[in-house]
Amino acid sequence: MQTEPEKLKVVVGAGDGVTALLYPAAKKERAGITVLLGHGAGANQLSGFMREFAHGLAARGFDAMTFNFVYMEQGRHVPDQKAKLESCYQAVIAAALNHKKLKNNRLIIGGKSMGGRIASQVAALATENGDKLAESISGLAFLGYPLHPPGNPEKLRAEHLKSIRAPMLFVQGSRDSLGAADEIRQIIKQLRLPATLFAIEGGDHSFKVPKSSGLTQVQVYERVLDEMARWMLCL
Repeated sequence: MQTEPEKLKVVVGAGDGVTALLYPAAKKERAGITVLLGHGAGANQLSGFMREFAHGLAARGFDAMTFNFVYMEQGRHVPDQKAKLESCYQAVIAAALNHKKLKNNRLIIGGKSMGGRIASQVAALATENGDKLAESISGLAFLGYPLHPPGNPEKLRAEHLKSIRAPMLFVQGSRDSLGAADEIRQIIKQLRLPATLFAIEGGDHSFKVPKSSGLTQVQVYERVLDEMARWMLCL
């Protein structure tokens, strides 16, 4: 039976605040790992996708936390500028690291599409600046990394990834219009990233597969969650 998450308020800069939700693992099953996931550009932390993954991770022994970026918290539809998105993610990381239930946990950051990209930018920036935050990040998990805008494969969002030293997991659909699994594989090789790719055959940007795959959407999500759990426990 799924339990309701714990609601947290996180202060972001001067005057802004966002809601975060903590989905704690059962005490007897805790792996000692916090997984912090940011949402995609078009749907907040209460989307079916985000809730599915947060509950699924908690059921596997991970303390999962999601949050809204400021623009989504305020009911706006257009994402904030890069610096504001990053400062929001940084504030939520600080809240996770200082939460009494999570203090001794290792930290994995990432998210769905844009949420994962912002996590990667925060990690890269911390490493480049010699910030202690970089040492607090044990790994990054990307659920559909937006490698480039749809139909514009030349405009890559990947150069900063080579600054990240923590292990990375890319979960990517083979027909993702923002970067197919084969494109991610090529970037990992080209930039020599400390990364693992889990490809979803036939999957789109949200891991939806055609009926011909013989898999239900729940089965696809379960496979992804199992792979995430295996990867995190091996770090």
